[in-house]
Amino acid sequence: MAPGTADGPSNGSVKPKEEEGSAQPSLFEIDDSDISRLLEKPRTLNIERKRSFDERSFSEMSITMSPRNNFYRMADNSSRGFDNLDGVYSPGRWTGTPRSGYFEPHPIVGDAWEALRRSLVNFRGQPVGTIAALDNSSEDLNYDQVFVRDFVPSALAFLMNGEPEIVKNFLLKTVFLQSREKKVDNFKLGEGVMPASFKVLHDPVRNTETILADYGESAIGRVAPVDSGFWWIILLRAYTKSTGDATLAETPECQRGIRLIMTLCLSEGFDTFPTLLCADGCCMIDRRMGVYGYPIEIQALFFMALRCALLLLKPDTEGNNDCIDRIVKRLHALSFHMRSYFWLDIKQLNDIYRYKTEEYSHTAVNKFNVIPDSLPDWVFDFMPTRGGYFIGNVSPAKMDFRWFCLGNCVAILSSLATPEQSSAIMDLIESRWQELVGEMPLKICYPAMESHEWRIVTGCDPKNTSWSYHNGGSWPVLIWLLTAACIKAGRPQIAKKAIELAESRLLMDQWPEYYDGKLGRFIGKQARKNQTWSIAGYLVAKMMLEDPSHLGMISLEEDKQMKPQMKRSASWAF
Repeated sequence: MAPGTADGPSNGSVKPKEEEGSAQPSLFEIDDSDISRLLEKPRTLNIERKRSFDERSFSEMSITMSPRNNFYRMADNSSRGFDNLDGVYSPGRWTGTPRSGYFEPHPIVGDAWEALRRSLVNFRGQPVGTIAALDNSSEDLNYDQVFVRDFVPSALAFLMNGEPEIVKNFLLKTVFLQSREKKVDNFKLGEGVMPASFKVLHDPVRNTETILADYGESAIGRVAPVDSGFWWIILLRAYTKSTGDATLAETPECQRGIRLIMTLCLSEGFDTFPTLLCADGCCMIDRRMGVYGYPIEIQALFFMALRCALLLLKPDTEGNNDCIDRIVKRLHALSFHMRSYFWLDIKQLNDIYRYKTEEYSHTAVNKFNVIPDSLPDWVFDFMPTRGGYFIGNVSPAKMDFRWFCLGNCVAILSSLATPEQSSAIMDLIESRWQELVGEMPLKICYPAMESHEWRIVTGCDPKNTSWSYHNGGSWPVLIWLLTAACIKAGRPQIAKKAIELAESRLLMDQWPEYYDGKLGRFIGKQARKNQTWSIAGYLVAKMMLEDPSHLGMISLEEDKQMKPQMKRSASWAF
């Protein structure tokens, strides 16, 4: 069998073949009875639930909340032990879920759930994920695959609806695929690399099913997905937090999977910064868009994955203690670096505007030797008096001042952003609503590159023309991240307004992948219809707004140990 594939009978009656020359046991060879046993008897922990975010905002907001207002609770304890797994939520009780009996759902909610269920992919009779889109207008594209990053909002929707089995199956299948040998043009990828996607192939003649994984060798630009491993760890923690079942995360396979991802990211090299150096196209923005270097999306996901791994790894297990120590050191360095050098508000913008250049020694203020004349004109008008955000990229002599939605929302959810920075990001969104939200949430980045800059940076990419796709397009999937960030920052009314905008068009427009135009007014010129994560993103946003306790599975409280003041240094010790 080729690397990255796994065979299995479609009826589940015969065990799949082992790969020749492979001594490693396959997770696909676990008996169905063993999987059922794991699903039936989760190890539920006794937990004291505490309030962990400012509830005053909910009494001030003008939206109808659940009568169970005292249910807005989640952990405020950053000690070990799976973040105390306080979020053992009761499934299927909230507006918009098929099992809800307490509220009158919005008319499009039922259609959204039906579409989400139609996107399910089965392997050996068990659901293992959701395909990217149900639009079959072009078979040569890869929208019929299960993407790791795309499945995250679908997984959260199923968890919030009390259907964790789908998520568990997905986590097991992907960690198995991680263990396969991965090659691109005879070059072997790192052992910890997670697949970008996988596809279930059916052979009716042999009555078998095969999982074929893509680690970047089939992607546009042939770039490995840096974010897949981070999303897998974040989703594993969400599953553990939601169900209270620690047995999955504690399995040797999952513990090893976490270690491999951490080893890959924490390996020593020539780095002088705690951030991760990445190629263009390694994340949600999977085409050439000038995000190479240290993109905010990857750094925020990296930070969140580090914190989740710290909660999931079992101490005193072989290889874990050293990994835990390295994670702790990296977290301290990374949080300081990001909060100090990536953060931009009007004061910092003015400081950069007045920077001196060619400074040497550890006393340098302009550490990256950024030339003030390189500041784009638009940023001075874009920056409000109150507000701020994490800029897109910081590297030697380069600052990318573009706003990237995903990175800033994850920064809030992971507590990479301080409470003050989180409030400033919300202030920015409110102040620049037309630019960042417009008529359809939500701009993936702002502003778009145009003319000469577009030609040079994107290589004249016809898909990433100005205000389209990744170049300033509007992506409905991002609404779940915005909603989670707004709730955590105590500003749910912002999310409510964005959700109402999305509800006015998404079903009518058949759940497009993205929208074009400065205001997001037009369905994207190459957008797939019935895009699964557009559907799931809406459902997750809706359920979180109606029951903010769901936020606990995707949010991390601030680690008090990261708060001590640190002095800027010319070097980092890991």
